[in-house]
Amino acid sequence: MMAMSCKDGKGVMDNGKYVRYTPEQVDALERVYHECPKPSSLRRQQLIRECPILSNIEPNQIKVWFQNRRCREKQRKEASRLQAVNRKLTAMNKLLMEENDRLQKQVSQLVYENGHFRQRTQKTFASKDTSCESVVTSGQQHHLAPQHPPRDASPAGLLSIADETLTEFLSKATGTAVEWVQMPGMKPGPDSIGIIAISHGCTGVAARACGLVGLEPTRVAEILKDRTSWFRECRAVDVLNVLPTANGGTIELLYMQLYAQTTLAPARDFWLLRCTSVMEDGSLVVCERSLNNTQNGPSVPPLQNFVRAELLPSGYLIRPCDGGGSIIHIVDHMDLEPGSVPEVLRPLYESSTMLAQKMTMAALRHLRQIAQEASQPNVSNWGRRPAALRALTQRLSRGFNEALNGFTDEGWSLIGNDGIDDVAILVNLSPDKLMALNLSYANGFPAVSNAVLCAKASMLLQNVPPAVLLRFLREHRSEWADNSIDAYSAAAAKVGPCSFPGSRIGSFSNQVVLPLAHTIEHDELLEVIKLEGVAHCPEDTIMPRDIYLLQLCSGMDENAVGSCAELIFAPVDASFANDAPVLPSGFRSIPLDCEATSPNRTLDLASALEIGPAGNRLTNDHSADDGNSRSVMTIAFQFAFESHLQENVAVMARQYVRSIIASVQRVALALSPSNLSLNGGLRSPLGTPEAQTLARWISQSYRCFLGLELLKSNGEGSDFILKTLWHHSDAIICCSLKALPVFTFANQAGLDMLETTLVALQDITLEKILDEHGRKALCSEFPQQGFACLQGGICVSSMGRPVSYERAVAWKVLNEEETPHCICFMFMNWSFV
Repeated sequence: MMAMSCKDGKGVMDNGKYVRYTPEQVDALERVYHECPKPSSLRRQQLIRECPILSNIEPNQIKVWFQNRRCREKQRKEASRLQAVNRKLTAMNKLLMEENDRLQKQVSQLVYENGHFRQRTQKTFASKDTSCESVVTSGQQHHLAPQHPPRDASPAGLLSIADETLTEFLSKATGTAVEWVQMPGMKPGPDSIGIIAISHGCTGVAARACGLVGLEPTRVAEILKDRTSWFRECRAVDVLNVLPTANGGTIELLYMQLYAQTTLAPARDFWLLRCTSVMEDGSLVVCERSLNNTQNGPSVPPLQNFVRAELLPSGYLIRPCDGGGSIIHIVDHMDLEPGSVPEVLRPLYESSTMLAQKMTMAALRHLRQIAQEASQPNVSNWGRRPAALRALTQRLSRGFNEALNGFTDEGWSLIGNDGIDDVAILVNLSPDKLMALNLSYANGFPAVSNAVLCAKASMLLQNVPPAVLLRFLREHRSEWADNSIDAYSAAAAKVGPCSFPGSRIGSFSNQVVLPLAHTIEHDELLEVIKLEGVAHCPEDTIMPRDIYLLQLCSGMDENAVGSCAELIFAPVDASFANDAPVLPSGFRSIPLDCEATSPNRTLDLASALEIGPAGNRLTNDHSADDGNSRSVMTIAFQFAFESHLQENVAVMARQYVRSIIASVQRVALALSPSNLSLNGGLRSPLGTPEAQTLARWISQSYRCFLGLELLKSNGEGSDFILKTLWHHSDAIICCSLKALPVFTFANQAGLDMLETTLVALQDITLEKILDEHGRKALCSEFPQQGFACLQGGICVSSMGRPVSYERAVAWKVLNEEETPHCICFMFMNWSFV
C-alpha cells in the first residue's frame, strides 16, 4: 500500500520507502511547475531525462509531487480568499455595530421627544386659553426660519465656519442630527453596495450611505473631490482659493455648477467652503457647506440662467480598514430651491430618494468600480483601458447635457420658433465646438460643416416606468426612428452636395449590438451599435454602407426606485479612437414619483402598436400596475451642418424631433398598464379568431406529419390551444410559403429568442433563422415529406446576438382544405451564446 506525505513538498513515501528531495531537486521541479502545473506523463519522463539530479526519482513519484504541489497552491489561494472575506466581514460587522448604536441613540431621542410632546399636549389641554388664534400664532412662530446675520468670511471667520461645518457633518454621518430611514428598495446584504438611508422630516433633501471600498483613504478622498468625474450632473467645480490649516488640512473656496436635467428647469450653482482634515484616530474628513450669507470675504454673485442652491453641511468620513481598504460614510444634504421650477417638476427637487440615486450611490458605485479595475488587468474589451472607456461615457453624458442646457458661454444661442413652442432650436457657431468635430460625409466628400444645431423638447408621460420605456427604445429602434429622415445619419447631419436629410431613404437591413463595457452592478452599459446596409442616399441603395453608433445606456433596472434612465448615442468612425469627436443625441426619462413599479411588464407590443382595437393581444402579464405614475421625458438631437443651410436644417430638425415625440408617445401608450389591461383586463379568449385558428392548424399539422402531440391536450377549445402554444417552452415561429418568406407569427419563446415583437417580426429574414447547412437540409427533406428534422445550429437575434439550439423541426401547416398555409419551425433547447 502506498502512502504519501505533502509536508512542504520535500518528500513522498512510495512502496514503504521514504524519498527526500534535495533543495536542487525542489528548485528544478518548481521551475517546471511554474511553466506547467499539470505536466503529462511524457513531459515528466522528459524532465527526468533532461535533469540528471532527478534521475533517481521514479516518474510516479514525480507525478505525486505535482499533485501535492497543486493541492498546496489551491489551499494557499483558498486561505488567502478566506482571509480577505474575513477582513471584509469584520469591517462590515464593525460598520453594522456602529449603525446599530446610532439607531439606538435615535430611538432614545425619539422616545424622549415623544414623552416631551405628550407633556406639552397635556398642558395645552389643561390650559384655560383655548384661543385658536394663539395656537395658530405659536405654530407660525415655531416654523419661522431663523434670520442669521451675515457670517464673517475673513480667514479667521472661515476657520470658525469650517469647525462648525465639521461638527454638523459628523453629527449627521454618525449621530442623530437627521432622522434617517432606509431607502425604499434598498436592503442591506452581501450583494448590496452599502447601507443607504434618506432623510425624514428635515430641511431640503438628504441622503446617507455607508460602505466598504478597496481603496486607501487618501485615494478615496482624491476621487470624491473630483466630482465631475463621477457625478454626471456636475458641470464644473472651480477652486478659487486655498487656505492651509494648523493640523495639515486645507480650507478651499469652490464654485460649482450643476446641469439642469430637463428643458423645463434652470441649472443650479453653489458657492461653497470645503474643509479637509485628519482626525485623531487617523480618519480623513472632507466636509462642505454653502457660503450664501457671508461678508468681509470673496463671493460669487448669482449668474444669469442659474438658480443659487444651498449645500447644507455634507461630506465624507473615510476611515482606514484593517487589512487594507476604507470604511466610508457619505452625507449629501441640499436645498435645491424647488420653488423656482414648475409645480409638476418639484418632486425632482424635493425627493431624497432621487438625490441618493444620482449622487450618493453614484459616489459609492464609482469607488467600487475604480477598486475593481485596480485589482484586474488594465485592458478591457476591444483593447481599451477602463479609464479610456470611462472617459468615453463621460464625454457622451457631458455632450448630451451641454446640448440640453445650451449655455451661452459654450456658444449656444436660441433661434426663433415656427409659432409652436414644443421644440426649442439652438445653434452653436463657436469655433471650439466645431474644431472637435472632424466629420466626413457618408458619400466620401470632405466635411465643410461649420455649425451645430440642437433640437430639444420635454414631455410628461404617465403610467410607464422610465426603465421599461428606454429599454424598449434601445431594443426596437424601428418603432421610433423616422425612416423618411434616418435617425442615425440625421444625428450627425452629414449633408453632402448631392443630398439633404429630408430626402434620404433612411433604411437599414440589420442592427448588431457589440458590447463594449459595463459597470460591476450592470447599471450602466457602453456599447457599439452597427447598422448594416444603411442607405443614406439613392446612390447607396446599390452599395449600402455600415455606420456605427457609440451608445450609453443607464438606469435600465426597473427595481431601482427614483432612478433616471438614459439612452445617449453618437455616430462614430468604424475604428473610433479614444479621443474621437462625438456629437451625442438621445433620451432621458426621470420619474416624478418614487413609488416602486412592477418589474414584470412584457415588452411585447403585438396589439398595442397596431392601429385599431383588432390587434392580437398576446401577453403574459395579467397584473400590470394601474397606478398613476408620472415621468418627464427629455429629448435632444444634435446636427452638424453648413451655416448657410441653417433655416432648412432647423425645419428638418424640428420636424424630425416632433416625429420622434409622436413615436415615443405611441410606444409609451402601448406600454402603459391602462392600455395593456383595457376594459379591466385582457380579452378572453386570448387573441383574435384568426390567431386561434392558426394555433389549431399548427397543432393538427404537427400531429399529421410527425405522429406526435405538440401540446399536452387539444380538447379544451381554441382559446386553450392558443394560450398553451403561446406559453410553450420551445420557440415556435411561422413564415409564409413564398419565394421570399415573411415571418408572420411567433410564440413568447420565439419572440424572446429573436429579441423582437410581433410587429417587427416581419423584418426577420430566413438567413437569420437558419444557417446554410439548415437551409440545405430544409430544401432537401421538406418538399418530399412535408416536414424536416434539422440538426442543432446557430441563428441570430434581431439584436445581433447568436442563439444556439439543440435541434429544430419544420413542418407544413395545413388549413381546413388541407392545402399548405405556411411553414412552422420549432427550435428546442435554445439559449444565447
